[in-house]
Amino acid sequence: MKYPSRIPVLIIMLAFFSSPLLAFAEGLTWKESPEERTQRMAWFKEARFGMFIHWGVYSELAGTYKGAQIPGIGEWIMQSAAIPVEEYEGYAELFNPKFFDADEWVRIAKNAGMKYIVITAKHHDGFALWDSKVSDWDIMNASPYGRDLLKELAEACRRHEIRLGIYYSIMDWHHPDAQAAFYPSYNSRTLSNPNFRRYIDSKMKPQLRELLTEYGDIGILWFDGEWVADYTTEMGKEIDAYIRSLQPEIIVNNRVDKGRQGMAGINREGEFAGDYGTPEQEIPDTGLEGVDWESCMTMNDSWGWKSNDTNWKSSEELIRNLVDIVSKGGNYLLNVGPTPEGYIPRPSIERLQVIGEWLKVNGEAIYGTQASPFKQPDWNGRYTATEDALYAIVFERPVWPDGWLNIPQPDGFSSQSKAILLATGEELKMTSNQGTVYINVPDVLPDPTASVIKITLYLGHYCHS
Repeated sequence: MKYPSRIPVLIIMLAFFSSPLLAFAEGLTWKESPEERTQRMAWFKEARFGMFIHWGVYSELAGTYKGAQIPGIGEWIMQSAAIPVEEYEGYAELFNPKFFDADEWVRIAKNAGMKYIVITAKHHDGFALWDSKVSDWDIMNASPYGRDLLKELAEACRRHEIRLGIYYSIMDWHHPDAQAAFYPSYNSRTLSNPNFRRYIDSKMKPQLRELLTEYGDIGILWFDGEWVADYTTEMGKEIDAYIRSLQPEIIVNNRVDKGRQGMAGINREGEFAGDYGTPEQEIPDTGLEGVDWESCMTMNDSWGWKSNDTNWKSSEELIRNLVDIVSKGGNYLLNVGPTPEGYIPRPSIERLQVIGEWLKVNGEAIYGTQASPFKQPDWNGRYTATEDALYAIVFERPVWPDGWLNIPQPDGFSSQSKAILLATGEELKMTSNQGTVYINVPDVLPDPTASVIKITLYLGHYCHS
């Protein structure tokens, strides 16, 4: 058997022994060449668009506790309403998503043009959506549902050729060796539990091993909750090396370590584990050269299901967010919060359908594209690029001068270059003068949300790793 060169030799040796011996790999660090990293990250940078799923016991409460609507996001209700562990456990006895259909969920994502899914296999409340052998606080033991939801979703993803990613919270409000001891301040950033190391060894690492050995190839491990006081950067590097010893090709977000700078999501200076930054509910103002990143965002205000949250973003805003993010070199992880019965909310499905229809026409300006080679245009829209094309994505027709779109003349532009509307195939009149290209835009754009003009190039100038 040939092993990738970046797997530490000690880990290869330990793989032939029992799982307790494998734990000795925790002191190792992860090393790979730039070429190996480029290959490993290739699918992620090609995909550009994925679905986030926040779902668990908190969905059963739907933002309501003892008849009152609780302020804040739905999945944080155990903290927001200061619900004791023993009382919260009772809601798991009600969580019975009998209408959950893994194939339907994956079809919804695929029809929306999404290429991967990341599901909250374990959120901050510690509840596992799979059959965990190291905890009874899971879907098989604490809930009447009694089926391994994650296994069903993993199988559906394989059937429909969608990559599966797993969200795992480092924080655990249910475990006595973690943050359960801090009630009612589960989310304290200063309190310390002297038994936290025992939680890492007895629950976190064994559960990560379950997830990475029993559910097939996992595309992404999406960590969260790294801000707790007891979790250290040394632990982050240990966990990072451990999971890569189990699945060397996996992609891991930067929240596995302690480098993230708040909601902006990008690491501060220093050597931290993780493959990409994680801006949350925001889009960086400019591109982040040399940094892979993914903006995770909601369609309304809450991540988990909250019955009174009707502040839905329009399909137009969501499509333009996608374009904006990709034009800056990032990925868009767009969230759905299913109901406790197992339905993805109808407003989410409706918006995803519209996005999917737009991508069927204009997907080549999104998938596999690179960040714009130019600053944001002075007209309302964005650019993306590939090795042989520049895409001008127009949100509104320019009103001056007379519908002419001006763009900086890109390298690779020549007399052979053409400007074509992707939606119709119509070739547009185009001219250039003193480093600027002018394209005549029709009086009525084919799509009032975002119309794509493809400008063909010939030098491969924008093909970057």
